[in-house]
Amino acid sequence: MDKKNTVIGVLLLVAAMASFYFSAKYAPQPPAKPAVGTTTSSGSPLAKNEAPPPGPARSPADATLTAPAQPATAPAEYQTLANEFIAVRFTNAGGAIDRIELLKHKAGLGHNASYTLNAAAAAPALSFAELPGLDQNARYELVSQGAGEIVYRAVQAGKLEVTRRYTLLGGANGDPYQIRHETTFRNLTDQPLPLPRTALSLGTVAPLNAQDTGMYLDAGYYNGDKTEFTRRDELAGGGFFSSSAPLPFLEKVAPVTWAAVKNQFFAAILSPDQPGVGLRIERVKIDPLKPIEDRSAYGVTGLLQIDLKPIPANATATWSATYYAGPKEYSRLSKSDRFPHSEDKVMNFAPFFFNKMFFSQFFAPLLLTLMSWVHTWIPNWGWAIVVMTILLKVATLPFTLAASRSAKRMQKLMPLVTEVREKYKDNPAKMQEAMMRVYKDNKVNPLGGCIPILITMPLFIGFFAVLQGAAELRFAPFLWAADLSAADTIYSFGAVQLPLLGLTHLNINILPLLMGATMVYQMKLTPTPSTDPTQAAMMKIMPVMFTLFCYNFASALALYSTINALFTIGQQMVINRLPEPELATAAVGADGLKNVTPKKKK
Repeated sequence: MDKKNTVIGVLLLVAAMASFYFSAKYAPQPPAKPAVGTTTSSGSPLAKNEAPPPGPARSPADATLTAPAQPATAPAEYQTLANEFIAVRFTNAGGAIDRIELLKHKAGLGHNASYTLNAAAAAPALSFAELPGLDQNARYELVSQGAGEIVYRAVQAGKLEVTRRYTLLGGANGDPYQIRHETTFRNLTDQPLPLPRTALSLGTVAPLNAQDTGMYLDAGYYNGDKTEFTRRDELAGGGFFSSSAPLPFLEKVAPVTWAAVKNQFFAAILSPDQPGVGLRIERVKIDPLKPIEDRSAYGVTGLLQIDLKPIPANATATWSATYYAGPKEYSRLSKSDRFPHSEDKVMNFAPFFFNKMFFSQFFAPLLLTLMSWVHTWIPNWGWAIVVMTILLKVATLPFTLAASRSAKRMQKLMPLVTEVREKYKDNPAKMQEAMMRVYKDNKVNPLGGCIPILITMPLFIGFFAVLQGAAELRFAPFLWAADLSAADTIYSFGAVQLPLLGLTHLNINILPLLMGATMVYQMKLTPTPSTDPTQAAMMKIMPVMFTLFCYNFASALALYSTINALFTIGQQMVINRLPEPELATAAVGADGLKNVTPKKKK
């Protein structure tokens, strides 16, 4: 049973590292210098970015508005609305949003400019993609512009008038990163006017910097029950076991409560008042100057598909939605009064089966909430992680103490276990019976050593999920680490190619080395209830392997692991000083086991 115990623990650790490897193989490295965003023209960006053309009409009534779209002849004009948090630049090209500048978030370390969503765009956000004469190529008339509201208008073929209204929210009206949008369709004829199925652009998300390979870029939706996200690289083709060609797009047919495009720290979420009918996801080349094999040259965009009802003669119909463009902050998105459709699920805390197996969707929000609460008392995120780690260790202390005592008893019992194995090596059934009797008589649980692993792993996996998308940790400093969401690199030797370790740069990172050192020392202090040299060697090499796999992960994760190991070391030192447990001795006789309880010393 002790061998099974060790094997289970090793398999869990190997599975964890494999999960981290495949989920962070291309994790972004801290930029050597501030990255400069690349902006493409919004004149005909879909063609420039090699996105597929709109699909064929899918409604019998589509013929009403299928006049060929005319290329824009006038240059686009821009207007800006701003509050304390965002500066939204609107364009008359499609009467839509050209880009959103996030005033509270810098583009990079040491960068004076703010981070901008939809800067490298396939199309203006909220522009129509499949409504001829009213799409991004159309030039809308600016009707009015106030302090927090702007209105555009266009007429298609003398039949349909479209008015597009945008209002910045904030204060009592909503979150300051939200934009309220209404599109009003007015039938200018004396006959009922059927409208086709159309789609609205969610905007385009791009890699954060030149070193970001885009593994966190995806688009997805929430259907009122669960979310589904598609990573950008799922459309790139190829893979470990295939050489398939890139996909021009993917279409998801489902009721859509909200749809989103996002990168590691920022998201654009469109929540319509009436559910959409599907989502079209496209991988787009946002930098035409980069080679096609360069992953950083691509972004991802999404198109929310909606069905528009026929409009009676001389009547109007309105389609409305709320558009969020801002950081992925769980504390913000979880406020149901402003985000009533579970928009906080855009955090996607459990993107892989491994995360789901360890309940990351449950533990990650709790850990992030706890860390945010600690941060209200300790204004440094690094120290907040230290305090939170200690709180978690104290909360799990009863379980880990019980497991440590069990491991100590198992270690003392090993000579008798070895004797039983040798005695009944040719009779597995008898060996199992004798082993269970030894454990029962000595009140030892052979699976006791798995308890700390099973308790710690959900917390560890959940915390890793937090670090994948918590915008709060972006550029948060701690000691020598300039950014807790990236590795704490103090020196870089430059680019290297070590794909088996997921390394793109050879760096000197201090916190992972400290983490590895504490894990090695912790391993030496912990009792090893096994005499198998293979298992012992495997357990010794695990800290080294773990350090290599985690070397380029976020420094916040290495900080958490280091503090966790230091606490465990102190706990184990106390346990090792406790009196040795008294066990019942047993001799292996010819007819089986005979228990002999030693006399108590006077």
